[in-house]
Amino acid sequence: MKILVVDDEHDIQPLFQQRFRKEIKNGEIVFEFAYSGEEALKYMVNFNHEAVLILSDINMPGMSGLELLEEIKQKHHSPPPVVMMITAYGDEENHKRAMALGADDFLTKPVDFSLLKEKIKNLEV
Repeated sequence: MKILVVDDEHDIQPLFQQRFRKEIKNGEIVFEFAYSGEEALKYMVNFNHEAVLILSDINMPGMSGLELLEEIKQKHHSPPPVVMMITAYGDEENHKRAMALGADDFLTKPVDFSLLKEKIKNLEV
């Protein structure tokens, strides 16, 4: 399964690689990283929707995660990727807006990697 992680914080890459070391080594998961909404959209176009799951931060400079979500849900239908939003702010307004825009799930930072692994496992069924 290919997962695109979108977050403006560059330290997210080694964190995901460490927490999913076994799954990466076994070839179960391949991570790609984009550091802005704009970079994520370029990835979606250039790699023809290879990502099955997109994990996107909400609060990013430039295009926000919510704007990215809206763009993905409007323009990338086949196959439609699963989009989980991640935010440091678990406020109800962001949650409602993300769900209204078509988010498949909503996680808060710091990410509970055990919970995330369970959610990913459920996608594979």
